[in-house]
Amino acid sequence: MKVPATRSAALALVLTLSCAGAQAQEYLLYVANESDDTVSLVRYSQKRVTTIETIPVGRIPTEIEGPHGLTISPDGKYWYVSVAHGAPFGSVIKYRTDTNERVGAVTLDLFPATMQVSGATGLLYVANFNLHGTHTPSTISVVDPARMQEVGRVTTGAMPHGSRLSPDGTRHYSVSMMQGMLYEIDALGLTVTRTLKVGQRPTWVEHHPTEHRALVANNGQDAIVEIDLESWSVTRRIAAAGAPYNLALTPDGHLIVATLKSAAAVGVYAAATGREVARISTSRRVPHGVVVAPNGRYAFVSVEGVGSEAGAVDVIDLSTLELVATGEVGRQAGGIAFWKMSPSP
Repeated sequence: MKVPATRSAALALVLTLSCAGAQAQEYLLYVANESDDTVSLVRYSQKRVTTIETIPVGRIPTEIEGPHGLTISPDGKYWYVSVAHGAPFGSVIKYRTDTNERVGAVTLDLFPATMQVSGATGLLYVANFNLHGTHTPSTISVVDPARMQEVGRVTTGAMPHGSRLSPDGTRHYSVSMMQGMLYEIDALGLTVTRTLKVGQRPTWVEHHPTEHRALVANNGQDAIVEIDLESWSVTRRIAAAGAPYNLALTPDGHLIVATLKSAAAVGVYAAATGREVARISTSRRVPHGVVVAPNGRYAFVSVEGVGSEAGAVDVIDLSTLELVATGEVGRQAGGIAFWKMSPSP
């Protein structure tokens, strides 16, 4: 029986839309290779990790300058990398995401590290980690990313790290490794509003995506502690053996993903109970950073490697809690930032 032309067209449209809906996604992210002075643009698609481009970021031929932290502007048009070393101070460099062309830079303090742009103020907040200096209070630099000019500097504690913002961009949080403190900064007033003792050698803080609480990785205590940001108190301690270093949460807040640096593994924890639901060995030793895709499906982990060994990006499927892909990048892969998702070509 001949199908009417209008019905054929309708069926074709349905099939086209169904195929488009089922089309595989590709995930794009940037990874800083600290011992190579490069940043890798990486694609994950169809269970393969591919380096699309390797961007040189070093400027001093005789020195490893150490690209450390990465972040993407809220509109997705620019990426920023902190370069730890300099003469004598480190810097943050700005690049376009469409061309990976360098468009600006600013010199900051000693060993600028993790950072993020506030959607509320439009400013970039950078933790000056001061890794190689004396254990004296260091700072959070505040940068106007349009002009790449430092507009403020807030003193916190010794070796501040894990620089993150609240989802609304009005509060900034960082931890002092040497003093075991959590610092809250008013992102508009640029003043420290509260401090809290959280444990030993905290390395990362992550704000919950939907609730007024935060999680801190206590690298020196094999624990993740939960902070109630209303009462400003530690409310829970989650055992995380293996020196937790960086943290990420799924967008719904149900899972906590932690890099376990001394265990060469990634731990996944149920946020409601604190129970470890999976421990997944990484492809190389020394896992570093972790980000979760906006759809919550995958966690992407930067793995440093050891010595001259290449670094890697490991992909963990958060629905099956398995390592599903890995791909080589540069040496000492560290900072990692998610750029975007798009349909695979």
